[in-house]
Amino acid sequence: MRKIILSLAVAGILWSCNSTQNAVATVIKDVDVTIDLINVKEDKVVVTILTPSFTSETATFHIPKTVPGTYSEDNYGRFVENVKAFDSKGGNLKIAKTDENTYVIYDAKKLTKVTYLVNDTFDTETGAGFGESEDVFSPAGTNINEGVNFVLNTHGFIGYFKGKEATPYKLTVKHPANLLGVSAMTDADKSDTSDVFIMPKYASLVEMPIMYSKPDFTSFMVDDMEIIISVYSPTGKYTAKQITPNMETMMKAQKRFLGPINATKKYAILLYLSDMKTNDAKGFGALEHPTSTTVVMPEAMNLEMLQEQLKDVVSHEFFHIVTPLTVHSNEIQDFDFNNPQMSEHLWMYEGVTEYFANLFQVNQGLIDENDFFERMAGKIAQARQLNDNMSFTKMSKNVFDAPYKDQYLNVYQKGALIAMCIDIQMRESSNGKRGILNLMQDLSKEYGANKAFKDNELFAKITELTYPEIGLFLNKHVSGETPIPYEFYFNKMGVTETTIEITGNPFLKDQTQPYITVNPNTKEIVILPEIDLNVFMTTLGIKNNDIILAINDKNYNLDNIYDMILSSMNWKDGEAITVKIKRDGKEQILKGKVMMPKEKQEGYQATDNAKKAVREAWLRG
Repeated sequence: MRKIILSLAVAGILWSCNSTQNAVATVIKDVDVTIDLINVKEDKVVVTILTPSFTSETATFHIPKTVPGTYSEDNYGRFVENVKAFDSKGGNLKIAKTDENTYVIYDAKKLTKVTYLVNDTFDTETGAGFGESEDVFSPAGTNINEGVNFVLNTHGFIGYFKGKEATPYKLTVKHPANLLGVSAMTDADKSDTSDVFIMPKYASLVEMPIMYSKPDFTSFMVDDMEIIISVYSPTGKYTAKQITPNMETMMKAQKRFLGPINATKKYAILLYLSDMKTNDAKGFGALEHPTSTTVVMPEAMNLEMLQEQLKDVVSHEFFHIVTPLTVHSNEIQDFDFNNPQMSEHLWMYEGVTEYFANLFQVNQGLIDENDFFERMAGKIAQARQLNDNMSFTKMSKNVFDAPYKDQYLNVYQKGALIAMCIDIQMRESSNGKRGILNLMQDLSKEYGANKAFKDNELFAKITELTYPEIGLFLNKHVSGETPIPYEFYFNKMGVTETTIEITGNPFLKDQTQPYITVNPNTKEIVILPEIDLNVFMTTLGIKNNDIILAINDKNYNLDNIYDMILSSMNWKDGEAITVKIKRDGKEQILKGKVMMPKEKQEGYQATDNAKKAVREAWLRG
């Protein structure tokens, strides 16, 4: 992704004159976009574009197929309809739709205006699992809730003209006076019902999401960086004020961890809490932008869990200011929204970022080393369930295509583990003095936000900046197809494999296999008939085929089953609990205390004190 300039001088007027001619004004035209959030039509928003001039006979107008950070072809053009083109007198120009995201406009020399309607993506989400639906990942999507909330991931509303991508954009958003738009951009209009944003080019504009809702935001400073947090909570359950203290602690810790890397002066966190209704967002997580993060989470979470999830999710997105914001390839620098050429280095863009999101927490004392080892053990287990012999660079380069796209989730698992092993090897080779953060700082100095590297030259540059062992690792385990021997690298730090016990979920065995199902006719939640019950259920006296009607006086069925599962993740051993069930047609109340199930998994622990110094440098240096 690219570093964004938050302000741009409005294009000026060039004057030419002499003693015998009148002054002639020539306007340098921008792309002038208006999004109308006041006059919403059947849950659709009107977008009007006043176009720059064209010298060609045709103009090609694109809605993005994909955007940076998503690594999926979402085809935002499918949410756009009734595209029309006009000349200066309001006459219609011929227009042809050539694919889902592309329109060709004829007689383009006369073109002055384009209009269309935009549907939001939240309404279309099914909640199906990864790869099982065409859902747009919610944090990359859009929301139109008239008079209440608008999530403007601008790539979902605004298109671009081929050949005009570098033309400045002026965006005007007309909005109800009671809704405040929060963004990392600066509003150039003082009106209560109109916001104006000026950006230097299309790619800069679409990296600037805006969320409109009833004002609920906070701000604080991290060194000389302003952090803005805006929260939309449909029932008012949560406020920005509740979210901010933990976020401030976390982001200050991140900045201490990063040291001299500093890419932006203003950073916006836009948090949308979903009420989990059928027509609301169901894809939870976040999407990074150079100066912003859009986050979608279920409102049903309790505050403790929400804060824990935000710590992991937002910290990941914030660390993207290192890569790909500051360190990236030509494919990222010159991103093509409709014919993207992908980089080989997702292991760095997502893997190093995910690793930092975990490492900084143990480095800054937010978790202990056993928590960190447990997280890495979990990533190893999940990575081994995917294709461990696939070249990571080849997967990255071809991530849109089968069979590689089904392996994309490994960027957060094996990608982070690649970063961990590089970190460990660097610590060993330097006797604890240098790690992967030092490498990223060196790469930032070598390249920076405005200078891209060539994909096929990165490994050589990294080897030059580090040690021969790093080059061998990259060629063997990242571009090569040899699985990583994690135990070999852990042993360098005096860490050995062991069996650990973790807390499970009352309704999900091994976090994935359900103990429950749903009767589609009655919507009732039913304990599976033949599954071996866990200690939570046996302690309370729950049996196979029991129907769960309520827990702690809250009724549950298919409509809010997510609420039940999310709530259960916060239960603690020994807490009082009341479960209302129906067994053999008769309702009864089961009372007792929570006994959370325990699960065993492979893990790691520090055992060799002779390597304590280098281990401390790795985890806390």
